Amino acid sequence: MRFMRSHKCYDIVPTSSKLVVFDTTLQVKKAFFALVANGVRAAPLWESKKQSFVGMLTITDFINILHRYYKSPMVQIYELEEHKIETWRELYLQETFKPLVNISPDASLFDAVYSLIKNKIHRLPVIDPISGNALYILTHKRILKFLQLFMSDMPKPAFMKQNLDELGIGTYHNIAFIHPDTPIIKALNIF
Repeated sequence: MRFMRSHKCYDIVPTSSKLVVFDTTLQVKKAFFALVANGVRAAPLWESKKQSFVGMLTITDFINILHRYYKSPMVQIYELEEHKIETWRELYLQETFKPLVNISPDASLFDAVYSLIKNKIHRLPVIDPISGNALYILTHKRILKFLQLFMSDMPKPAFMKQNLDELGIGTYHNIAFIHPDTPIIKALNIF
């Protein structure tokens, strides 16, 4: 706990990384291709009218919207790709719409982990409060990697000698699975 409180979010930001930012007026199709082309899973959303970051766009958003409107008589799939991100946010993400949760680079890693857990989010943008620039997107994986780098310098808690099953981590029964030839829509309907 002391370790997490003594390190800042800035400490975890790599010296070189890729961050993609989308304006909310960008077409959804272009945003999706940009995420894929850049090998990133999420991007902060910038709204020019407000001159601020207003949310995140993730691969999961695309999956959820495609699943929701796959068989919709009201909207054709090809129409969705012509929409702008702001349209998606207004029309299709209403029930999941939440204000952007972000963190300062000067906040502690403890605060970052607390924010990820409290807000039930997987990605936490690090935004400089002075310049307003997005610096990085913190994830559970990146925080764990940072901890792993320093594990040799830290005392080991007793639970580190237990296996995942003993700690109650993971799913070992009733696991959903699909075959390689299963249609994507059928796979999405499992969830």
